[in-house]
Amino acid sequence: MMAASRIAETLLDRLPATRGPLEMNASLAELTWFRVGGLAEVLFTPEDADDLAAFLAACPSDVPVTVIGLGSNLLVRDGGVDGVVIRLGRAFRDIKRRDNVVIAGAGASDVSVAAFARDAGLAGLEFLRGIPGTVGGALRMNAGAYGREVADILLAADAVTRSGQRLRLAADDMGFTYRHINVAEDVVFLAGEFAGTPDDPAAIAARMEEINAAREDSQPLRTRTGGSTFKNPPGARAWQLIDAAGCRGLRVGGAQVSEKHCNFLLNTGNATAEDIETLGEEVRRRVRATSGVDLQWEIRIIGRPAVGRRGA
Repeated sequence: MMAASRIAETLLDRLPATRGPLEMNASLAELTWFRVGGLAEVLFTPEDADDLAAFLAACPSDVPVTVIGLGSNLLVRDGGVDGVVIRLGRAFRDIKRRDNVVIAGAGASDVSVAAFARDAGLAGLEFLRGIPGTVGGALRMNAGAYGREVADILLAADAVTRSGQRLRLAADDMGFTYRHINVAEDVVFLAGEFAGTPDDPAAIAARMEEINAAREDSQPLRTRTGGSTFKNPPGARAWQLIDAAGCRGLRVGGAQVSEKHCNFLLNTGNATAEDIETLGEEVRRRVRATSGVDLQWEIRIIGRPAVGRRGA
């Protein structure tokens, strides 16, 4: 711990002054839905967008910077994350309306955006009720559910580059494909503008309840999970391939493939990040062996494996 502290202090000495807090050796397990993973060398929670932009502009270019949201679709490896981890806080959660457009900060939860649009009588954003993440994460991965995705509703996004430059990206600038965008990884999203269509709030609420009921019925909610684990390959569904490969209920250490929905990995209580990643890779191996399909992770994996990890 002393060695880790000295490293973090040395890094802090190199970082610019900020208005938001800089925390050394911060636990990331507490910030992820899996509840696993190591420490952030430094965790930065910007006071606002100006604080973030100024930090990025002055941060040494050799210092790694990683941005996280609610931690719902994230696996942090047990060895932790080098450099600075940025978590967008309260200042990035504002949601407002301009005519038939919903403007939401990157730190706002997708569920909150869906609820705001419902109360404003704006349809088209209901699918966000089924995505357990933030606007920033939804923009980064072109998140989707129940037949719609961010590409269907985005008008524009505000962002900041690693050098602190502000950007405004039109939807056509995003390079949307399935669960992917063509925007540099070091670009940090600040907010998104989403198109809505006027409708009766009660009708919107009913559609959202249908989405919620479908999730309750099919997904292992209220468990330690990272949500949908693998992307659906073209013309197929990941869960069906996983089930056909005999992986339902498969375990590695404290990690398990959900019995309820095969495309969800669970921390049953004492899993490590290594358990979860190893289980995911075993699922991928079995699916390749039985179907020839190479499943791709939808969950984002960051950080370093722990020293002495399995197979090291």
